[in-house]
Parts: sequence; structure tokens; C-alpha cells
Amino acid sequence: MRSLFSPIPLFFVFLWSTGFIVARYGLPYAPPLTFLLLRFLGVLAILGPLVVLLRAPWPKGKVGHVALAGLLLQAGYLSGVWCAIKLGMPAGLSALIVGMQPVLTAFAAPLIGERVRPRQWLGLAFGLGGVALVVYAKITLVGLSWQAIALAIFALLSITAGTLYQKHFCPQFDLRTGTVIQFAASLAAVLPVAWLLEDMGSVQWTPQFVGAWAWSVLALSIGAIFLLFALIRRSDATQVTSLLYLTPPTTALMAWAMFGEVLNWMGLAGMALAVIGVLFVVKQPNTAQP
Repeated sequence: MRSLFSPIPLFFVFLWSTGFIVARYGLPYAPPLTFLLLRFLGVLAILGPLVVLLRAPWPKGKVGHVALAGLLLQAGYLSGVWCAIKLGMPAGLSALIVGMQPVLTAFAAPLIGERVRPRQWLGLAFGLGGVALVVYAKITLVGLSWQAIALAIFALLSITAGTLYQKHFCPQFDLRTGTVIQFAASLAAVLPVAWLLEDMGSVQWTPQFVGAWAWSVLALSIGAIFLLFALIRRSDATQVTSLLYLTPPTTALMAWAMFGEVLNWMGLAGMALAVIGVLFVVKQPNTAQP
């Protein structure tokens, strides 16, 4: 990753940060798993015909690996976060729990042959501290159930395992066909659970819901996921996941601009600390020229 401030990482952070905004608009009008099913169907409806028309290549000998990575990155992570929020977990607390992903990824990096340097460990600590400062004022444990906490932890473990698994077993594949495989597998996994646990006919197709659904399909599930896969291809897993430290600060800025949420000095300090932490992680060491 040449620079934190190059277009791809910055655009990825922006798109990924809108996930909590989409949840705020969409969850009042549909059960969480049902919303995700509609999101998966939207992606397949767009990419499926394109794959056929463009004759995009399918990953030879890696379909199972791509599908399993998709189950972890899409079905596991999204289902955990959205169900936790639906059960009453504040978005700030869920962001803090999922924000542990860069640290977990760094601990597991040796399993896929990557080494985390001391400066990167320092950056990971700074980044996590920055996220904690940003979301501190929005964290509350009042009325919080153990189910919501368990779902958020499940989401954390899923996205961490999915990132590492894809980086190790299938970092290179056509983004079009690979995304179709991943969302088809996620649809097959989530459908029976949603059918058993939710009233799938209770969706309210309000303008807010339609807008949230369309954005989740085009910007998040296609745009952000394509960028994530591109970053996984060319950078270490620890570097890629460290970018997620910038998600809560960016989301806080969006909530301040769109909903008038308070942004205090502690939050601003946390944003600065998160940026410094990510810079420590993604900056390449200077190497002497022969």
C-alpha cells in the first residue's frame, strides 16, 4: 500500500463507513437478515448477467475457497453486526468491538507468512485508542443483552477469519465472478435462517428503505467489496484491516453532517490518533539502495 492518502484506500474507507448510516436508514423498515437477503439478491441481479455477457473467467480450482471466504466476509460479518444493532447494541459499541479486527489480524498474520513490525504494533495500539475515543460518548451498556454482544463478537471473528483466509488461499480471482460466488453462497446460507427466525413479508418499501437498499447494493456490496479485494491482493492483511480504524471517525463525521450528532474534542482527538495509528501501520520501511 503505497500511501494511505492514495485514492483507492480513501475511497474504500468512505464507502465502508456508510454501512452504519445504511443500517440507520434501513433497519426500521425490514428485519436484518431479510434486508441482507435483498442486498445479496440485488448484487446477483446486477453482476450475474454481466458475468454471462462479458464471459468473465471463473476461478479454476478455487471456487470452494472463494465461497468460504465470502461466507465469512459477507454472511458472517454482516449478519452479526446487523442483528446486534437490531437487538439494541449502539452503533458506537459495535464499531469498537469490530474495531478489534486489525489487532486480531496482526496476531494471526504469522499463520499466513506475514510479519508485523514493532512500529506497526504501535500504530495498531494508537488506532484502537483513537476508535475508543471517537465512540466513547456513544457507548452504553444499559439494556444490552448477551446475545447482542455475542453477535458482535461473531461478526469480528468472521471478518477477521475471512480476510486472512482469502489472503492466504485465494487472493487472486476475477472480481466479477468471485463476487457472484461469494454472494450466492451467502444467500444460500442466510435464507433458511431468515425464513425460520424472521417475518420476511414485513418489509416496508419506503423511500428511505429503497435508498438504503440501493446504496448497500451498489456502493457497499459492489463498490466497497471490489476495493477491499483489490487491497487484499496488493497489501499485507494487517495493512488492509488497519484502514478499518478510520471507519468510526468517518462515520462520526457523516452522522454530524447528516443527523446533527455531537462531535466533541475527545472525538476529534480520537480521529487524529486513529489516522496517526494507520499511518504507522501502512507506511513502508525505508530500504537502503544497493
